[in-house]
Amino acid sequence: MNVEEFMKKHGIEVGDYVRLVKLEDGEKIEYEGLVMPPYELSEGDTLVIKLDNGYNIGIAVDKITSIEVVEKAKAKPEVHFKAELEPKPGLPSVTILGTGGTIASRIDYETGAVYPAFTAEELAKAVPEIFEIANVRPRLLFNIFSEDMKPSHWIKIAHEVAKELNSGAYGVIVAHGTDTMGYTSAALSFMLRDLAKPVILVGAQRSSDRPSSDAAMNLICSVRMATSEVAEVMVVMHGETGDTYCLAHRGTKVRKMHTSRRDAFRSINDIPIAKIWGDGRIEFLRDDYRKRGEGEVWVDDKLEEKVALVKIYPGTAPEIIDFLVDRGYRGIVIEGTGLGHTPNDMIPSIRRAVEEGVAVCMTSQCLYGRVNMNVYATGRKLLKAGVIPCEDMLPETAYVKLMWVLGHTQDLNEVRKMMLTNYAGEITPYTKPNTYLI
Repeated sequence: MNVEEFMKKHGIEVGDYVRLVKLEDGEKIEYEGLVMPPYELSEGDTLVIKLDNGYNIGIAVDKITSIEVVEKAKAKPEVHFKAELEPKPGLPSVTILGTGGTIASRIDYETGAVYPAFTAEELAKAVPEIFEIANVRPRLLFNIFSEDMKPSHWIKIAHEVAKELNSGAYGVIVAHGTDTMGYTSAALSFMLRDLAKPVILVGAQRSSDRPSSDAAMNLICSVRMATSEVAEVMVVMHGETGDTYCLAHRGTKVRKMHTSRRDAFRSINDIPIAKIWGDGRIEFLRDDYRKRGEGEVWVDDKLEEKVALVKIYPGTAPEIIDFLVDRGYRGIVIEGTGLGHTPNDMIPSIRRAVEEGVAVCMTSQCLYGRVNMNVYATGRKLLKAGVIPCEDMLPETAYVKLMWVLGHTQDLNEVRKMMLTNYAGEITPYTKPNTYLI
């Protein structure tokens, strides 16, 4: 029997609160919860309920020995939310631009859907604390998965951020899915020129319908950083697995280092700018950040999108480089092994790419430490072939930066000069021993 037939037989609808008994290895286990819509990737024989603790479980209908409806689903009331709330005197103005993810959400228990909370009233209901810090004005730009983010989205975000800042916002927060947040933060770091106010990217590792959600605290800490004296692009996320503090990471030095932990984001080869404690304190961990000032930000959005990021692995085929060159790519960032190496049989193809005007840059897949291509013979051969070493830049940061650099020049000498110029803190002058994640 499939789940639709099972629900019809027992008079169950989505949104009903039920009590059921499941038989598992001869043992009867009782559950109570809200009936959710069938999971779209299941075989069609699983009943999904949301337990009182907020977690969803799926139970095969052929294992359910009894089920009763404790309470029928309530009719969904018509809800009207206010786009803006009355501003509080004396508080700074902060704009939140939504691009996707579930940093703040509301749950429709009739359908089981989690919707982004993106009117001021919805946010006030979801995370009321932020309205004690600033007058928050939310606006939804688009609602996409972060894996679907494209350079055209980065450009739109950059222009909307500049528009808000130049219109009087004290700071801007970009709500973003976590998977590609580091790419977007790097792109904004290069495109937002003469930045004089904070720009914060924030997301949630666990959505608002889960008891362990990090969404509310991340958003509260982001609003605090958006009203701070730091005039940089930053990523603000949990700093540890509990709810003690968040960290503000420089936008060009941050990477998602875990698939699911709440403290997944780390500064690589650098230390974070600040800790934002749960009690509201901001503890600055360094003093070399750009300070808040006056003046208008402008957007330098020239990007060359024909740039590829290539990871080196044992047996990498030289044809990969040849393919990219033949397809008209203007830049290639290599995520090399160790200090910045490729298999030796790739070097002729790399040399050909450079000779045909393609910028080839080297980063390390080790992430920590920096490229040094003078140590071993392979590295020296790659340097002789024209490869540009990218110091301690993250591969994704170098990828975004090369797109931005090639948007301004195709001259390889100028490309080399710009790639080795520190524009947004993407290069640290020397390797710091206290930045390695242990």
